[in-house]
Amino acid sequence: MTLTALGDAAVVLQLGNTIDRGTALRVRAAVRRLRRSPPRGMVECFGAFASVGVFYDPASIGSYAEFCSAVVAVSGPGEANETDGETPGRAIEIPVCYGGEFGPDLGAVASHARLSEAEVVARHAEPEYLVHAIGFAPGFPYLGGLPPELQMPRRPVPRLRVAAGSVGIGGMQTGVYPVATPGGWNLIGRTPWRLFDPGRDAPVLLAAGDTVRFRPVDAAEFARRETEARAAVSRRGADIPAGAAIEVVRAGQMTTVQDGGRTGWRGQGVALGGACDAFAQRVANAVVGNPSGTAGLEWALAGPELRFEAPALVAVAGGDFGVPRGRPLAIGAGETLRLGPARAGCRGFLAVAGGLPVPSVLGGQGTAVREGFGGWAGRILQAGDRLPFLARAAEPAAWFVDPQIYPAYGDDVTVRVLPGAEAPEFPPDWFGRGFDVSPQSDRNGLRLAGPALARATDAELVSRPVAPGTIQVPPDGQPIVLLADAQTIGGYPQLAHVVTVDLPLLAQLRPGDTVRFREVTLDEAHAVLLAQEESLGWLGQGLALQGFFRGGETRSRARV
Repeated sequence: MTLTALGDAAVVLQLGNTIDRGTALRVRAAVRRLRRSPPRGMVECFGAFASVGVFYDPASIGSYAEFCSAVVAVSGPGEANETDGETPGRAIEIPVCYGGEFGPDLGAVASHARLSEAEVVARHAEPEYLVHAIGFAPGFPYLGGLPPELQMPRRPVPRLRVAAGSVGIGGMQTGVYPVATPGGWNLIGRTPWRLFDPGRDAPVLLAAGDTVRFRPVDAAEFARRETEARAAVSRRGADIPAGAAIEVVRAGQMTTVQDGGRTGWRGQGVALGGACDAFAQRVANAVVGNPSGTAGLEWALAGPELRFEAPALVAVAGGDFGVPRGRPLAIGAGETLRLGPARAGCRGFLAVAGGLPVPSVLGGQGTAVREGFGGWAGRILQAGDRLPFLARAAEPAAWFVDPQIYPAYGDDVTVRVLPGAEAPEFPPDWFGRGFDVSPQSDRNGLRLAGPALARATDAELVSRPVAPGTIQVPPDGQPIVLLADAQTIGGYPQLAHVVTVDLPLLAQLRPGDTVRFREVTLDEAHAVLLAQEESLGWLGQGLALQGFFRGGETRSRARV
């Protein structure tokens, strides 16, 4: 049992290095114990193949050493039987149509294994697989039991989109993509079943401890079962309150409803999500008197044009989109707020006093675009949408938040990192090197371009927890820095982890901008994070004490 840092707000408890049923039992037992008796400051935990990710609040743990000791003490051997208290797993058969358009890599797997495609299908469908973990994407099952001859390295360059239901092989692992997502596994087939539906009482079909068998089906049966599956998809109606609305006149680019993120669902493969620039979101909400995690609007590169049917108090933070940032803006009934193209930065956040009362799905109001749930109809906003809000009359105000509180946004930034598990396997000269931001970047991750980083070994890794800020290096040597919508489990080498305080700097980078990295210690990362929390705390207290939100009263000007 070893414990390593996963950035500055999580640790990974490693219980082995192999995919086997004994290790899986220990992982599930450790998760049960940690959830039953959570150490002080623990936010959530979940299991992977041979490890457990334990997330914590640095401001609530006392000391890091104490927290780590508590994690080991709680999760260590303490039950006579590792299966005590565990609900027996279910045996589930999943239909799969192999090859063709559904399995474009079946031929490559067959060639790698020196088998015929029919032999690959037969050997893949023969075993009883154990569900070791759910991760990467909502409902994605990491399955153990793949025959050794079918093991194959991940693709050098991940696909930007893998269709929902695709069955793939990555190293010594196999699994099913429940939603359309980027992915680097070799695709050999597809199932018509929906492994994830946020509207179901049990959103995720499979759970750690279940067993799975794949049953080959032909294209005709696939089509029939796909029709049945579509008909069974839940159509839960959106409970939208009546009243005043914000009309989207022009949608801007990638404009979505976002909040402070979802916690407690990573064990189901649901990303943390929330605003990419969490600092901007918190400042904007503070300016209009909202709790820090209140839902608002986030966009990238080009802001929306919004018409308010009733008076509102709003604030904008993040990049420069042509309106004052970090100050309250009084909007009259029938007035339009125009947010233009970015003059600086990439992402903006708009907070509305009282928030946006969209339905909560899986504990959050943010939009999970890839999975199609949350926010406004689970999608990017479109012209003509009408979002509900709470009307709020307000007088014009001249005060603003002192810009000194903001991160050092720029188009050539240096961010602080903590070493990742595979850092020793890469030459240290990547520090200080400039990497360009690729146009293929999105809310899932910042894809970087530069001289390829060469790993000293090509050994496959067992997938384990990741978090926003984790820097992964796929086989092509071009790093990917995970952002708000990042998967929960990943199998690429972990080069480093960007500290939480510097994630907003990444969120504001545009394609072609440059990022460099500087290593710091965990103590330094915790210190700057606690200092930022103190600054935000003073901001909120200062606004409240000055009475900016009592009865619409404002001061002529204040720096907080």
